[in-house]
Amino acid sequence: MKYHQLIKSIIALALLGAGSTIFIGCGGPPDMGGSSAALADDVASQVYVPPGEYDEFYAFMSGGFSGQVSVYGLPSGRMLKVIPVFSLDAEKGYGFNEETKPMLETSHGFIPWDDSHHPELSQTDGETNGRWLFINGNNTPRIARIDLTTFETAEIIEIPNSGGNHSSPFTTENTEYVVAGTRFGVPYPQQDVSIDSYAEKFKGTLSFISVDPEEGHMDVAFQVLLPAFNYDLAHSGKGKSHGWTFFTTYNTEEKSTLLEVNASQNDKDFIAAINWKKAEEYIKQGKYKEMPAKYAHNIYNEKTHTATSEMKDKVKVLIPEECPGLVYFLPTPKSPHGVDVDPSGEYIVGNGKLSADMAVHSFTKIQEAIANESFETTIDGIPVLKYDEILAGIVEKPGLGPLHTEFDGKGNAYTTYFISSEIVKWDIETQQVLDRIPTYYSVGHLMIPGGDSRKPDGKYMVALNKITKDRYLPTGPELNHSAQLYDISGDKMKLLLDFPTIGEPHYAQAIAADKVMPNSKKFYPIEENEHPYRTVREKDARVEREGKDVHIYMTSIRSHFAPDNIEGIKVGDRVYFHLTNLEQDWDVPHGLAVLGAQNAELLVMPGQTETLVWEPKAEGVYPFYCTDFCSALHQEMQGYLRVSPANSQVALDWRLGYDEPVQ
Repeated sequence: MKYHQLIKSIIALALLGAGSTIFIGCGGPPDMGGSSAALADDVASQVYVPPGEYDEFYAFMSGGFSGQVSVYGLPSGRMLKVIPVFSLDAEKGYGFNEETKPMLETSHGFIPWDDSHHPELSQTDGETNGRWLFINGNNTPRIARIDLTTFETAEIIEIPNSGGNHSSPFTTENTEYVVAGTRFGVPYPQQDVSIDSYAEKFKGTLSFISVDPEEGHMDVAFQVLLPAFNYDLAHSGKGKSHGWTFFTTYNTEEKSTLLEVNASQNDKDFIAAINWKKAEEYIKQGKYKEMPAKYAHNIYNEKTHTATSEMKDKVKVLIPEECPGLVYFLPTPKSPHGVDVDPSGEYIVGNGKLSADMAVHSFTKIQEAIANESFETTIDGIPVLKYDEILAGIVEKPGLGPLHTEFDGKGNAYTTYFISSEIVKWDIETQQVLDRIPTYYSVGHLMIPGGDSRKPDGKYMVALNKITKDRYLPTGPELNHSAQLYDISGDKMKLLLDFPTIGEPHYAQAIAADKVMPNSKKFYPIEENEHPYRTVREKDARVEREGKDVHIYMTSIRSHFAPDNIEGIKVGDRVYFHLTNLEQDWDVPHGLAVLGAQNAELLVMPGQTETLVWEPKAEGVYPFYCTDFCSALHQEMQGYLRVSPANSQVALDWRLGYDEPVQ
């Protein structure tokens, strides 16, 4: 009976959501913020950035199933860059050239794809600082760190003992840690067991990844072993709640099949509250178990311009039953998705996506309930606090399908409602609804610059919508997702702009441009190049044979390669092009492509060295050329390689110009 009632409820919600989408998709009534009303306010002038002027904010959007991060300017919506992270990128040679291949190594081998969901900016005193951007890989559990001086991936660490890495990589107030919660329970330790033994043999882990304050290097500091719930999203405390991190859970029923029904039975699921300050005490006291764990740690060295991959073999694990005060469960209605902490750190919002109301917890009341031992029960040694004693209030019937909440720093919260396709603004203190505005359509995450920090910039808000439908010119069955920019500076939200996005953005973060721009690298000083195959002067360009390996020490400068004619290559050789870009000027990269290469081009920044491997399969003369337009003589920037039979006696020589061959 319960099964049929639940199915009817889900169908009713879905039909209501579909009905609202169809209604709004036909244009929407003017008083709901339709496009005609927006244009009447001359919104174009509010998003226009004149030629030669800069946007006010950088916005970093996850690429979802693209595995990348895209960068946009706000308010213009102009795409500035795609940053390769977990997926191969032929434009930049990422994952193809020898220097970056180690970045994609894992305990499962070379994995050139992932599902990136949640970008997170580094913070100091709870305020974004513009140093690093972190992003999760959901499929093969990983966290990457992007250096915002170069807008390139600097480090990737794999997360052991995890199946899925969704609630990640949300940072603590001073970037002491980024966190990673497992979406899927897995056998712990991993082993061959029946899936039907899920509740007995499977576990979930919450990982705390330490971040070195100087270099940014990450390490798995410790993991917390928990029941095999699904750990969905997270946010860390701030201000008075600094030292705590909160993770939403669903599937507290611990089921493994037909979760849309079986993981929606309980009236309440939980927010797992982790006292990581207490965890640090237990680690110092040695109250952890050191468990075997195989995971990769990959770091890009900016001096050698080369990544290395190290395989690690153990991790510290804390078990709540042995560590009192480490974890508490906060009951939260029903199947909560996002968990969000307001700028003061007092209010913890649980976005229960199958609940008609939205619960807001009080950190002060949570501490009182812990002190008074106001527990409903315990689960695996973890106290479950009494719901009524930790509640600050309820946002009553605000919409259908709440997912995520962010804050404007002026006492207001903004929550997305997926089914009713809208964003609702409400007062944090009173939980009263203040305003609502439609989105087009089926909004997931939203983003306010600094909206999950202690100092939000309450000027703009971006909705990241899952359905595009009629917003742009059609492009076949697949449409890019829609981002929508809203003005939230006044009492009423106002739609300003639509713009398409790359892949499937789940979350985004934005930061004032003046926090990032002053530190942006323009080129790599050639005298600091420590690449083992660098060539920092054109006169040192050369070709060397080591058995069947041929190393070409090549330079590029406007508008030629040195050398540009090479002979003596043989079928069966393995040819390494080590290209050093000698330019020392901003925005002058050089590319290198070779006919028959089975990977991608190189795109080498000024002062960098990168390596392309080419294996000729047949004799002939093969051209190579610069792929990046660099000067009026770009077309002339080319060369040839002569490939002779494997048993040929043709001598190895090379030249630049018509002087005697260099040997």
